Amino acid sequence: MTTLARSADTLTRDALAVLQPGFTGTDAPDWLLRRLGEGLTSVGLFGRNVHSPEQLAALNTRLRAETDGILIAIDEEGGDVTRLEVRGGSSFPGNLALGAVDDPGLTQAVARELGRRLADCGVNLNWAPSADVNSNPGNPVIGVRSFGADPALVARHTAAYVRGMQSAGVAACTKHFPGHGDTAVDSHHDMPRIDAGLDTLQARELVPFKAAVDAGTKAVMSAHILVPALDDDLPATLSPAALHGLLRAPVASGGLGFDGLIVTDAVEMQAIAATYGIERGSVLAVAAGADAICVGGGLADEQTVLRLRDALVDAVRSGALPEERLADAAARVRALSQWTRDTAQWIRTTAAPYRAAVATASGTTADPEVGLRAARRALRLTAGSTPYEPLRTPAYVAAFTPVANIAVGDETPWGVAAELARRLPGTDTGSFSAAHAAETGTPAMISNVLREAADRRIVAVVRDVHRHPWMADALAALIAARPDTVVVEMGVPQAPPTGALHIATHGAARVCGRAAAEVITGDDAGC
Repeated sequence: MTTLARSADTLTRDALAVLQPGFTGTDAPDWLLRRLGEGLTSVGLFGRNVHSPEQLAALNTRLRAETDGILIAIDEEGGDVTRLEVRGGSSFPGNLALGAVDDPGLTQAVARELGRRLADCGVNLNWAPSADVNSNPGNPVIGVRSFGADPALVARHTAAYVRGMQSAGVAACTKHFPGHGDTAVDSHHDMPRIDAGLDTLQARELVPFKAAVDAGTKAVMSAHILVPALDDDLPATLSPAALHGLLRAPVASGGLGFDGLIVTDAVEMQAIAATYGIERGSVLAVAAGADAICVGGGLADEQTVLRLRDALVDAVRSGALPEERLADAAARVRALSQWTRDTAQWIRTTAAPYRAAVATASGTTADPEVGLRAARRALRLTAGSTPYEPLRTPAYVAAFTPVANIAVGDETPWGVAAELARRLPGTDTGSFSAAHAAETGTPAMISNVLREAADRRIVAVVRDVHRHPWMADALAALIAARPDTVVVEMGVPQAPPTGALHIATHGAARVCGRAAAEVITGDDAGC
């Protein structure tokens, strides 16, 4: 092989190494296996790739057979954003519930158990936790994915989550740098903008990311948000000032001193794709300091991988992207891959036997019920004017359902209906949306609820009622007609409590629904 050919091959392998593509199906497609043999080093998994833990483990074993150094990433936050349990709901509450409990040891234990389950399935990189400070209660995309609105609280739980996840051998990827909490726009659809000054960013948004870096997070995910205090023109994902000048810069010069892997949020999100295109966006991101390009939540095919590979190669050849920067990015991907292999080996040969020998003292063995315990502790109950009597007979569940954002998805079930029906056979459910309210009007919609409920107790389930005027109107009308209604708020509990009993779960994970159902039926000894 000539020197020129060898150089071209290295360039192509480096370009493939910085991509983190997704794919469709529960089996590895042939094109993906081929590209792994050519230098592709990472893949991203989503709910569409997961049928069961056993199937996922077999899939990842097949991927690893092509290259033992593969990074297998997943977007598994627990809570509302789950891929492992996309069809049934998560066994772990999300960040807001953990923040409501405010026990960093519990957060670390939850993350460790979640990491253990990921590792058992062959996953070694988790695009979590969300370190965003949810300072804007109307935020349409973060909400319960945040530990809360207080920077110090978010910081201590972000650090605990990172330590717990990585103790299981799964690299944490803290997101969405420099902070997506003070936004009113979902970057899946458009370009959010944060107009806070640098002092505010330092005192609020950046505090959890500093904590994550100090805790040793192996990766950080950039956000597609415009922050003029950092860069007037480019969103953080494409901004040298944000990535190189702030995230990478030494602490002594005002930066965070992060030396791990910088991963972009998905480049096919409209904040990047509609403004720059995914090819140019990927080139600009790597040039700015990103090391890995996440793609595949929407675009999940071989042609996308080839387009991005070729765009990176062409940019190096044209001088738009320094070859040294691409080589450095690829080296950081491979370094993280090596860390996951070394850590997995250490856990197998040293940590696991030690933990087994001192299980009682260490508290680090498998703990399958930790998620449920956390969900129970996260409940906040507000009683009405009369004592609450637990339900002993079939109920009627009125679920007021908002449109799920893309990050959460709409395929994961949520609510309390299934748990109540299991405890109170004969319980029925009606689902009502903004479309119902617009089509029939709120009075007619509530009349329908009352007619279907008949003489049964009503349980109204809402999600972020403060963000949805139609939902607030419907709930107020229902409470006026039936003051004995039980209200379960499964989003951010921003609105004043109402109903005979108001239960704030701080998230819509399956275990949150179970914990609420236990209280509703009086089976709440574990709370």
